[in-house]
Amino acid sequence: MTFTTLHAQAIAPTKLAPDFEIDSVEDGDFGTLYRLWKSYLFLGSFYKNLDGKWISQPSNTECRQECDTEYQAQIVILAMLGLVVPSAA
Repeated sequence: MTFTTLHAQAIAPTKLAPDFEIDSVEDGDFGTLYRLWKSYLFLGSFYKNLDGKWISQPSNTECRQECDTEYQAQIVILAMLGLVVPSAA
């Protein structure tokens, strides 16, 4: 399992497009597994581990990122796929 390090401050000032959707399925290993979609394209999944951290995994990668919130987990997926647009300060 590969973990990457992204600093929350580097990805916090973002705006998400309204056309992303999240659904969930029950998984025997992870509990509730949340899936992030853009239309019919699967972007990645995230779940809460036993330590209370959110683990995100973009699609088609072995890379996993540990996050403090589910929102950060979603942003990490979008950032790693190049789909985050930084907001103007």
